[in-house]
Amino acid sequence: MRIVLLGPPGSGKGTQSQRLTKSHGIPQISTGDLLRAAVAAQSKLGLAAKSVMDAGKLVDDAIVLGMIQERLALPDAIGGFILDGFPRNLSQAAALEGLLKGLDQPLDVVVLMQVDNEELVRRIGGRRTCRNCGRVFNVFTSPPAPGETCPKTGGEHDLFQRPDDNEATVADRLKVYDEKTSPLANFYDKRGLLRKINAEGDLDVVTARLEAVLATVGRKPATRRTLKPAAKIAAKTAAKPAPRRPARKVAAKKPGRKPAPKRPAAKAGKSAVRAKPKSVRKAPARKKAAGKARRHR
Repeated sequence: MRIVLLGPPGSGKGTQSQRLTKSHGIPQISTGDLLRAAVAAQSKLGLAAKSVMDAGKLVDDAIVLGMIQERLALPDAIGGFILDGFPRNLSQAAALEGLLKGLDQPLDVVVLMQVDNEELVRRIGGRRTCRNCGRVFNVFTSPPAPGETCPKTGGEHDLFQRPDDNEATVADRLKVYDEKTSPLANFYDKRGLLRKINAEGDLDVVTARLEAVLATVGRKPATRRTLKPAAKIAAKTAAKPAPRRPARKVAAKKPGRKPAPKRPAAKAGKSAVRAKPKSVRKAPARKKAAGKARRHR
């Protein structure tokens, strides 16, 4: 499954992405993580990104898309991925759409996580990041579990608050989101990919809402165009009552043939004599023949 999580800063995209990674076995792809990893590895794209960041500029979309393309080529992304924090504007969304189309890996769903602004301020103020593994926590909603250790060091998570996670910068970040990122909802809604969930409340409850949405992806009601021929016939048969069989028609009489006339009943008198057997009627002729023979003698 190929997923994009949309939402304002503090909506829980990173936390839910981590949970989806465990439940679905697909990687979380964060552009921030990709940039840091590329710079640390001193790859070609990483060096290009570092020079841009050192100049105090934003990394252009071409570099970010190149990193995403390289990441999707890794074996663990064959079964799908979760894009967290990208795209951030319409131009990035259009460029990503072209990239995924070329890779024959189109998106399956885009989930918009909706949270009230007051709750966002509280969440962002409580967000902490581990310096070693990069995992994001929240001291209010999702702190590290008791006894949990960092997978990189084996010790406790070394948590810190990012400079842009303080309440003083939240208003500006939400304004940027409304201006640039919010229109993405309309972009993906037109493509039939957008789903929305309420991302407020208990962490497990939000996860359950998200999983419920993902469970419906790809299940579209059958229409006349999507039904197979056999299914179409079955649908028509079920929709219409069985037709009544017409009554059998009596074979029409062929023209030119007339029914045989009925023989009239025998009459008394001569007709009665004729009705006698031939042996009786021929009896007088025999007597005459015998008389002639006697005369000749």
